[in-house]
Amino acid sequence: MLSISERQLRSWERQQFFSPEASFDFNDLIALRTLLKLKQNRVATARIRRVLVSLRKRLDGVGNPLTETRIVCEGGKITVQVDGSTMEAISGQLLFDFDDAGLRELKNMLSFPQKSKAAPPSEPVRNTKESEFWFQKGLELERTGAPIEEAVKAYLHAVFLDPHSTGALANLGTIHFHRRAWEDAEKCYRKALEADPHYALAHFNLGNLYDEKGDREKAIAHYQDALRLDPTYADAHYNLALLHQSMGQMKALKHWKAYLKLDSSSSWANIAREQMEKLRQSTVVEGGKNSQAYVNKPS
Repeated sequence: MLSISERQLRSWERQQFFSPEASFDFNDLIALRTLLKLKQNRVATARIRRVLVSLRKRLDGVGNPLTETRIVCEGGKITVQVDGSTMEAISGQLLFDFDDAGLRELKNMLSFPQKSKAAPPSEPVRNTKESEFWFQKGLELERTGAPIEEAVKAYLHAVFLDPHSTGALANLGTIHFHRRAWEDAEKCYRKALEADPHYALAHFNLGNLYDEKGDREKAIAHYQDALRLDPTYADAHYNLALLHQSMGQMKALKHWKAYLKLDSSSSWANIAREQMEKLRQSTVVEGGKNSQAYVNKPS
């Protein structure tokens, strides 16, 4: 059926790619077809062995990768598709493959909604469990110092699987924020608020965004919204105190006090005490914004 010589068959048996049998069932034929395709792509036997050893170690519950996964060789790279994900077969590196339709849908999800008289589209099916996996993957990639593009891909995949993944949207926004891509950052933060109007972190991040752009009034409004949703949001008190102090307003004192009630022992608390003492000594901070010796607390 597959035009495999007996000599080749015995060779694969000796390599323990599958068990010698007097007859072959359907799963055996799948394994043989996979091996044949790898051979046709000129994949060396030793490399096939490394692939199978690696997959058995990495994929719990997978007995025979040749029958239980889809192994593909393209351009010399061997990948495996399992449980809706794709990874490099030997290294185990997770890969991403958005088709054109997926990318268009993702772009639409991250864009501002347009006014329309038409009925709103039905909500996409949410795969929260798999989305959470990709969100955690993005966090791990950021934590370990991997190329930021890999973390972006992981967060995008999380949003693709669940448009209500507020954590992934917020982290995407923060990556754009650090790149000073203000418009993209704002879109992500606002999409997070659309998904969860009670998401205090999104308001806090928008406050940072507007403060960085020099729009103090909007920054103050979003910090206040963050506190409205979470009165114990210490960082929002800190940044509000800095903003009011830079504007020569005694409102800063209230926020410095509130911050110190929530955080009295960190290095940021020491800064808060220093700034509060300066404010007490004078109702106007000389030099305006340039007098700020410390930056806002990040998200």
